[in-house]
Amino acid sequence: MKRSSRVKLLFFAAAFLSFLLANYLWFTGNREQGIFVGIWVPSICSAGALLLARGRNE
Repeated sequence: MKRSSRVKLLFFAAAFLSFLLANYLWFTGNREQGIFVGIWVPSICSAGALLLARGRNE
């Protein structure tokens, strides 16, 4: 498996786990914490995109 494929999988898994945690928090009554964790999803995806794009240029 290529390094970039593993990195993509890692970032996708982190974003998905963050999404699941945000939904769990939201539906268990911790809405503010759920919103805070939900903000992580696009941040994780953006960080992954930046790292992968940087790796291609080198």
